[in-house]
Amino acid sequence: MIKKGDLVSVVDEPISGKVIAVHANEVTILTDDGFEVVFLTTELVKIGADEMLMPSFEEVQKSVHEKEIFRKKPKRAAVKPKERHLPPMEVDLHIHKLVASTKGMTNHEMVTLQVDTAQRRLEFAIDKRIPKIVFIHGVGQGVLKEELAYLFRRYDNVRISDADYKKYGMGAMEVYIIQNPKP
Repeated sequence: MIKKGDLVSVVDEPISGKVIAVHANEVTILTDDGFEVVFLTTELVKIGADEMLMPSFEEVQKSVHEKEIFRKKPKRAAVKPKERHLPPMEVDLHIHKLVASTKGMTNHEMVTLQVDTAQRRLEFAIDKRIPKIVFIHGVGQGVLKEELAYLFRRYDNVRISDADYKKYGMGAMEVYIIQNPKP
């Protein structure tokens, strides 16, 4: 039992001093630096005149687990990211991504296939209420880019812009789908 006048040391901190007051399970000590600090009796250990009295393993474990820093914090519910933070749907329109071989295809057939694919993906996104799509068309001569721009201009609820330059360079356009277009 700790009483007034005892020399004590704090279990988990390099603080020691003389007990100047005891109230229930709270002990006020005067530290070696001259500060008055209040601790719980479970956080203190008596120090003998020449040597420290060693607490039992159970006492140390009990003191450590009672400290607030070791208590487990309650888990927070996972917050779903807002829709605007979702990564956009990407559609790569490079011809080698769409067909196994271009052998026997004319340039017109290739561009038609790419535009048809873009139109199907755009219709899918509108149907599934996906707010943003990135169409990767590549750099090239600009024929596919112009055909895509012509296609997208036919939709009233679609706004087009260049995609993120850092990620796609000059070879992609971003399409924003307005979910509730005004009549």
